[in-house]
Amino acid sequence: MPSRTQLVCLCEGVDGSIDAPFFRSLIKFINPQWLRPWKGNNVIRAQPCGGRKSVITELPTALRQCLAMGGDTTLMVCADCDDDCVDGDALKVAFRREAERQGVTKEQFNRVVFVFAKDRLENWIQFLNTGSTDETTEGPRVKHDREVADAARKLAEHCKTGKPVNDMPPSLQWSCRNWRALVERMK
Repeated sequence: MPSRTQLVCLCEGVDGSIDAPFFRSLIKFINPQWLRPWKGNNVIRAQPCGGRKSVITELPTALRQCLAMGGDTTLMVCADCDDDCVDGDALKVAFRREAERQGVTKEQFNRVVFVFAKDRLENWIQFLNTGSTDETTEGPRVKHDREVADAARKLAEHCKTGKPVNDMPPSLQWSCRNWRALVERMK
């Protein structure tokens, strides 16, 4: 991992999927105060890991690498709850079990920021672009990076203002609470 990396984003998907560009754009538009001034692409490293099971398995290794980089490197984990997890809390338990199995302490684990969509990230993009979505069904596929970046910009604006959005999908509300907890820790 390059020494300038300050935020590592483990996410589902493969090269060419929308997950990595969405989260890279989101962080770029939020531009958190603890990230050094934006120069080049290696401040944020998005790492697509394939499926959720691979993300769960990779978390302990990525966390140890981030901790070795120093206190300024943050690990963000992005995954989908899918049908087998009721909500973000249930999925976080699955990540915690694997992390414990691989020797990660509770204190270390609590430094990770979790961002979990219910079924697919496309539902968030649909909500951000239209104002509504139904997380019980899969949102329409998104294939263009411009649409992904525009949605990430809208979400960044919500994050920066800190205003609650009452009609926000539950998984997005859950993820926003995790982000806000990170911001508080970094102050």
